[in-house]
Amino acid sequence: MSQAGGMEPISARIPGDLYLWLAQLRVDGATTNSDKLRVLLGQLKRQHDGALDYAAAHAWARELTGQLRESLVVLEGQGETHSEVLGAILDFTTAALASILSQAPKDASQAARLEDTLVRRSFALCETLLRQAVTASAAAHDPEVIRRHVAATVEIATSLPLKKGA
Repeated sequence: MSQAGGMEPISARIPGDLYLWLAQLRVDGATTNSDKLRVLLGQLKRQHDGALDYAAAHAWARELTGQLRESLVVLEGQGETHSEVLGAILDFTTAALASILSQAPKDASQAARLEDTLVRRSFALCETLLRQAVTASAAAHDPEVIRRHVAATVEIATSLPLKKGA
């Protein structure tokens, strides 16, 4: 077995479709298939070890949604609609996933902090979506998407008793 930091060769046979996918995959800081495997295995190891900090987890989550983000930019560049709704959902998903991947609570206090972070972010997304419901049509690819789905949330929210001083 090699010392930490040393390089070891590996050999593997993979299906042709996976080879083509790897060859075409864009991985920051990697150009060859060997480089890509090193980067991807390193990411997987950090995830498995619970060693992803929030910034690294956030970057990885953005990378996972990169193809979707790029296709939306292309649509916008072609004069198609821009969606504040979809942008907010993508930002929320990225941040929530980063929070989840970068945490391994060791006690109830740490679990409560993670819970607080996720609930705060979830309500921030809800507020963003509710702001879109106030206008005649949402700033979305489908201007009616919010109105189709908001009724039950508004019904629940309006029936909540508010505490004094809240």
